[in-house]
Amino acid sequence: QVELVESGGGSVEAGGSLGLSCVTSGYIRWNGCMGWFRQFPGKEREAVAQVYTNGGNTYYADSVKGRFTLSRDNVKNTLYMEMNSLKPDDTAMYFCAADVRRCPNFPVSPKFFQSWGQGTQVTVFS
Repeated sequence: QVELVESGGGSVEAGGSLGLSCVTSGYIRWNGCMGWFRQFPGKEREAVAQVYTNGGNTYYADSVKGRFTLSRDNVKNTLYMEMNSLKPDDTAMYFCAADVRRCPNFPVSPKFFQSWGQGTQVTVFS
């Protein structure tokens, strides 16, 4: 199982930016699926973005496309998500997820991922 440690998040005014980081154990950086999910109160987790770490494409939910950007630093074993033009509707708990298998088609069910971070709160106020 892969260990994930998230950081980032916080509170920001609408239109602002925040960044999330997810540090992973070594194996996932070469061959696996990683992604970010978010969860609204009383709702199930929904896929925000995902990438196959072995050079695959990055996929985004329509609601964040053009505003959120995934990037990876394989030396630091870290997945980043830059979030720009944030909206109050983006307010949620954000989770990093990873699995050693190749990514299925986006959006992936949260049930696919074997490893999860602890979650980090993002709050966007108007």
